[in-house]
Parts: sequence; structure tokens; C-alpha cells
Amino acid sequence: MITDPFFYAVAIPAVLLMGVSKGGFGSGLGIMATPLVALAVPAPQAAAILLPILLVMDATGLAAYRGTFHRANLGLLLAGGVAGIALGALVFRFVSEPMLRVALGAMAIAFVAHRLRQGGAGAPAVVPSRAKGLFWSTVSGLTSTIAHAGGPPLSVYLLPQKLDKAVLVGTTVIFFAVINAVKLVPYFWLGLFDPANLLTSLALVPLAPFGIWLGVWLMRRLSQDLFYRLAYAMLAIVGAKLLWDGARGMPA
Repeated sequence: MITDPFFYAVAIPAVLLMGVSKGGFGSGLGIMATPLVALAVPAPQAAAILLPILLVMDATGLAAYRGTFHRANLGLLLAGGVAGIALGALVFRFVSEPMLRVALGAMAIAFVAHRLRQGGAGAPAVVPSRAKGLFWSTVSGLTSTIAHAGGPPLSVYLLPQKLDKAVLVGTTVIFFAVINAVKLVPYFWLGLFDPANLLTSLALVPLAPFGIWLGVWLMRRLSQDLFYRLAYAMLAIVGAKLLWDGARGMPA
């Protein structure tokens, strides 16, 4: 088990961020968790430590939002997401993490800029598209496999539909509960789990329910309009952070 104090100084806030995001507050905010933990350990090890904790959070999130999801979206999204996991497992060793962060950050910021030109959170709702749903869910599955970074691509597809905030969060919770469970297969295949990583995950697991509860509490106290305004703002911030981190990590 990891005993380095600096590791826990970054891992504890990272797990709480994941929980708050999973609970429905701060669309995509949990994407910052892996980079935080990667300040103390290599990025693949950070991803391996966080995955069991994500699975515990998924179980808590499913209980909080049971029966609350968008049925028309979910089946399509899961098909694309599982395809993305298979693709992510194949390219895991060939796509550098900085390159992935730059691509994700650019996509997130371009999406927010496009929506702002249309009126931002006040823009008209967009009708779901089968082609777009498959594309963005596949990207989400791929980036989730590599760096637990599937939130922004899924937000790009779901946010413009202006679903009820609880339905949006519930759909996202179910999607990532399935995706994270399926990710166990490539993570074992890639040899990312070992006793030290699993014991470290176990030490951090008690933080998971508290983070989820805090996210649910915050989400239920926000108005629909404010929820979407914050979701777009946080997606832009996360996108900028990804661009910055990715650019710094690119070879000179």
C-alpha cells in the first residue's frame, strides 16, 4: 500500500472531486481526479487506483438516481461507450496522455464556444441524433478507458438536449456505472491492478459515499437554469485545464 503523505494530499481531494461530480454537481469536474493523483504516481497507476473507487461511487449513485434516466438515449450511448472501451484498450499504449488531454480540452472549449454563439445555456434544446450519440459515446468510452476522462465528450452530446437536471445526471450515472464495470476487463488485461494499488484504493474508498452525498445535495438545491450555466462554465474550465496540462506535457 502507498504510504507517501504527498500521495494522500492529492488523492483525497481527487476522490472528493470525483464524488461531487458523480453526485451531479459540476459536469465533468471529476476529470481532474486522475491528473491530480498523477502528480504523485504514474498516470496508469493513478487510473488503476481510482477505478475501484469509481465502482463504489457508481453503486452509490445508482441508489441515489434509481429509475431516473433518459431511456431513448441510454441504449445508444452504452453501445457506443462499450465500443470506445475496446478501442481505448487497443490504443492505450500508443496514445500519449498529453496528446489525449490536448484533444479533449480543445473539443470541450470548442463545444462551449459553439453553444455560446447559439445563446449558451439559454439556447434552444437540440433533438437527439443517433449518429452524434454513437460518435460522442464512443469518444467517451475511449477517453474514459485511458484516463477516466469520459465526462466532457458525453456532456457535449447530452447538455444541448436540455434534459431535466435529475434525468441528465441519472442517465450519466447509469452510463458510467456500466462503462466503469466493463473497464475492469481491459485493466486486468493491461496488468494495471496489483496488491499495492488495490490496498490503496481500499484505504480511499470511505471517502466515496461522502463525495456522492455532497454532489447530490448541491445538485438538488440548484435551479434548472443555474445548473446548466454552471455545467457549461465548469466544462470550459476543465477544457482549459486539459489543454494546459497537455501542452505542458508535450515533447519540446
